[in-house]
Amino acid sequence: MLTGSAVWAIDGELTSGESVEYGIVLAMDVLVLALQGAFDLGLSALLDTLGTANQLATTMDAPTAAINVTVVGVRRRVHTAQGFRVPLVATAIARHPDAVLLPALGEKTPWTLADRLTHGDVADAGGLLRERSQCGAWIGAACTGTFVLADSTLLDGHDATTSWWLAPLFRQRYSDIKLDESRMLVTSGAFVTAGAALAHIDLALGLIRRQSPALAALTANYLLIEPRVSQASFIIPDHVAHSDPLVERFELWARRRLAQGFSLSDAARSAGTSERTLARRLRTVLGKSPLSYFQDLRVERAVHLLQTSNTSVDRIASEIGYSDGVTLRTLLRRKLGRGVREIRSRHR
Repeated sequence: MLTGSAVWAIDGELTSGESVEYGIVLAMDVLVLALQGAFDLGLSALLDTLGTANQLATTMDAPTAAINVTVVGVRRRVHTAQGFRVPLVATAIARHPDAVLLPALGEKTPWTLADRLTHGDVADAGGLLRERSQCGAWIGAACTGTFVLADSTLLDGHDATTSWWLAPLFRQRYSDIKLDESRMLVTSGAFVTAGAALAHIDLALGLIRRQSPALAALTANYLLIEPRVSQASFIIPDHVAHSDPLVERFELWARRRLAQGFSLSDAARSAGTSERTLARRLRTVLGKSPLSYFQDLRVERAVHLLQTSNTSVDRIASEIGYSDGVTLRTLLRRKLGRGVREIRSRHR
């Protein structure tokens, strides 16, 4: 049980189950945990996606259970980052939810987020998450909300993702969690983490998919959400690199050497450190080897040229150090999940 604070909730208007001709379809009970300063878009995305699924469920041929949504908090009053009050009703939560979803906090920088995580409601939220997890609930968090879940220690030993621009801070704080910030959604056991902003929709769709894959697909179509499994195409490598001076020096060296090729000894010498220290620092900050990050920079440059010029794939490949366009096409498909034609068509 929580200590030092009450739990407040607002119940949705859905029934706890629905009768169908061939039996009873049990509803899924979901708690959405809103903390002070919740990210407006994230909170709304969860609620609207789940609400849309509920409405569409009534149009399906196969019986599909309702999703009962209850917004909860660990304080009597909660306002979003934009100042809107979240309607919380002071009632004790009697039932055990099937899932708890944690939207993002409104902080936009690593340092403001680190300070926000020291507040008492974050610790209380961790207690609530642990309690519900012990009762068998599926726990999901998105964007900066993944830090609240990680602080609860529930993610220790699990795989996870978070917003790509927060990856260095996440690795610094949670060494027992295996982070892959290139992925949009990561499921590990009963825990699910998602990337930034609109990845809240992916989180909600992931929950709906557990109830009905067909309903999740229908909801995605209505909301015009394309399949997306990776954040890789959104990552700005130098933005992440600039969180550490040594990594930034390596990044500057690498950009000058894309066409010449990779040399760990040359990179370390240019960065003013040893090969071992350089490799260890990149692993700590970026979760990558120097060569892997070098390839990321090649991909970034290739995508830029594909989107802003009519240069042939073979010519672009040579400009970033590959012998032919086949190699580049393979690398783009592996790193981004998209081909050359798709990359170019989306920006023309």
